[in-house]
Amino acid sequence: MSPWELAAIALAGGAAGFINAVAGSGTLVTFPTLLAFGVPPVTANVSNNVGLVPGAVSGAIGWRHELGGQRSRLVRLASASLAGGVVGAVLLLVLPESAFDAVVPVLVGLGILLVALQPLITRRVAAAVDEQRDDPSLDARWLWPLVALTGVYGGYFGAAQGILLMAVLGIGTHTTLHRNNALKNVLAGIVNGVAAIIFIAVADVDWTIVALIAGGSIIGAQVGVKAGRRMPAAVMRAFIIVVGVVALAVFLLR
Repeated sequence: MSPWELAAIALAGGAAGFINAVAGSGTLVTFPTLLAFGVPPVTANVSNNVGLVPGAVSGAIGWRHELGGQRSRLVRLASASLAGGVVGAVLLLVLPESAFDAVVPVLVGLGILLVALQPLITRRVAAAVDEQRDDPSLDARWLWPLVALTGVYGGYFGAAQGILLMAVLGIGTHTTLHRNNALKNVLAGIVNGVAAIIFIAVADVDWTIVALIAGGSIIGAQVGVKAGRRMPAAVMRAFIIVVGVVALAVFLLR
C-alpha cells in the first residue's frame, strides 16, 4: 500500500473509534475503506475486528466513571457477550457471507426504531421506576438472551452492534443513556475481543492494517468519550439514530 493509503486507514480507524465510543457502527467507516484499497473481504473483516479491540478498551476506560455501581449487571451481561461473540466468530468462518447479510438491514432498522422509541416504551413499561436508582434487579429477564444474540451479530460482522446494544439496554434496563453507553462499550469490546482471539488463531490477519486501525481507534475513542459525555441524552440519542440510518443506507445501497 502507498503511504497515503496507510494514512487513510489510520484516519478511518480514528473515525471508527470516535463513532464506536459514542454510538457504534465504526466498522462502517473502516470496512469499506479496506475494501476500496483492495483488501479481500474476509481479511478486511477479521483485521478490522482485531484492530478495533484496543479502541474498544480505550472507550471503556474513558467511560469508567459511568460504569460505577453496575458491577453485577456488567458481570451478568459480560457472559452473554462472551458466548455470543464466540458463536458469531465461528459462524463467520463456516457460513457464506450471504447467509447473514440478508438479516443485517432488518437488525439495524429494528435497532434504530427501538432507540428512537426507547423513552416512550420505557415510560409505558416502567412508569414508576426512577432511572437514577439504577437497580439491576429490575432489568428485564429477556436482557441476557438478547445481549447474547447481539454478540452473535457482533462476532460475525460487528457494524451497528453498538446501535443494537443501545436499543436493547435502553429498553431492558432502568438507568441513564450515558450509563448504558458505558456498558455498551464494555460489552462490544468483549465481543470484539473474543472474536479477535479466534480470528488470530485460525484466520488470515493483516497486522499492518491491525496496527493502523488500532492506533487510530485508541485516539478516536478518547475524543469520542469526551464528546459523548458532554452530549445531553436527547442529543446522544439523535446522534445514535443518525449513525444508524447511515449504517442502514450503506447496507441497502452497497
